[in-house]
Amino acid sequence: MRRRDLLWELFVVFGTLGVIGFGGPGAHIALMRREVVERPGWLTDQQLVDLIGITNLIPGPNSTEMAMHVGCLRAGRLGLLVAGLAFILPAAAIMLAMAWAYVAFGETPTGEALLYGVKPVIIAIVAAALVAFARTALTSPLRVAIGAAAGILWIAGVNELALLAAGAIVVAVTRLGTGHRWATIGLVLPLTAATAASVNLLTLGAVFLKAGALLYGSGYVLLAFLRGDLVERLGWLTDAQLLDAIAIGQVTPGPLFTTATFIGYILAGFPGAMVATVAIFLPAFVFVALIGPFAQRLRDRPLTAALLDGVNAAALGLMAAVSVQLGASAIRDPLTIALAAGSGALLVWGRVPSVLLVAIVAAAGLAASTAGIGP
Repeated sequence: MRRRDLLWELFVVFGTLGVIGFGGPGAHIALMRREVVERPGWLTDQQLVDLIGITNLIPGPNSTEMAMHVGCLRAGRLGLLVAGLAFILPAAAIMLAMAWAYVAFGETPTGEALLYGVKPVIIAIVAAALVAFARTALTSPLRVAIGAAAGILWIAGVNELALLAAGAIVVAVTRLGTGHRWATIGLVLPLTAATAASVNLLTLGAVFLKAGALLYGSGYVLLAFLRGDLVERLGWLTDAQLLDAIAIGQVTPGPLFTTATFIGYILAGFPGAMVATVAIFLPAFVFVALIGPFAQRLRDRPLTAALLDGVNAAALGLMAAVSVQLGASAIRDPLTIALAAGSGALLVWGRVPSVLLVAIVAAAGLAASTAGIGP
């Protein structure tokens, strides 16, 4: 196939996921599995699980980095760029529209009726992906134990990066023995100095560049990270504005890091939105471009394969724990139970495309809300 055709495929697939990708990184990765493993067969489950492990070890938005990795494997560095931008830009455009409405009308659009129907199908998609990933990644009692422990400890409040590192070390030591000189490898989070306080686009870019280069974790970690700079140190935002920005990021599709687009617009209009968006996503493009050529080689070496197996097991445990929490809030009445069950059946037996399934349940959620059944 010609490279132009490969790039167009990547643009269509990840552009679509950027529009329908509600539910955070776990849901995004599950949707990616449907679009790059099940239907076109671009990757195997093992390759996709390995990419999950790799992206969990570097800062930045995991699902966006996954899109970039797939693009790189499919069509080289240009594929990395096309897949990443196709996944980011629809979400950024939606956030820009939300920010305009927020500034113009002084209220937060929530989209609750839409999400009422969408969230249950996202849970079903994630559950199907977890089952498939588990067949590949949890192939021994040790890895099952690591995955279960990681999920339980994360719910208890243990840092996710520490759990990923522990999973890697346990498998490496078990498989290679403590005599291997790198068997007890550690992971160190880089430290950062505060940026200079000055209300301008350069400082705004520096704040979001630092977040994109150093941030591990969920949207709540992003909340804490940005609060320290934008609320406490610079005083540019109020706590209420920051919480609104994170909330809108949670209920819109695509990567949560497009919260930067919303905040940038509030602070400095369209130029601020552009600067903040580019700054927070730029490190991810750099990290994946540097790591991408070596990603497939990690599976060929005993040490890195062992570390990757441990990380993969822990990452699946974390993904399951997040899914349980999301499911508890999304599946809460007879209609959402029916939507989740029906979606699961269609995923298993009907092979319905994700975009069609999301459209159907979104319409069901809106109809239910109109009838007074939903939110």
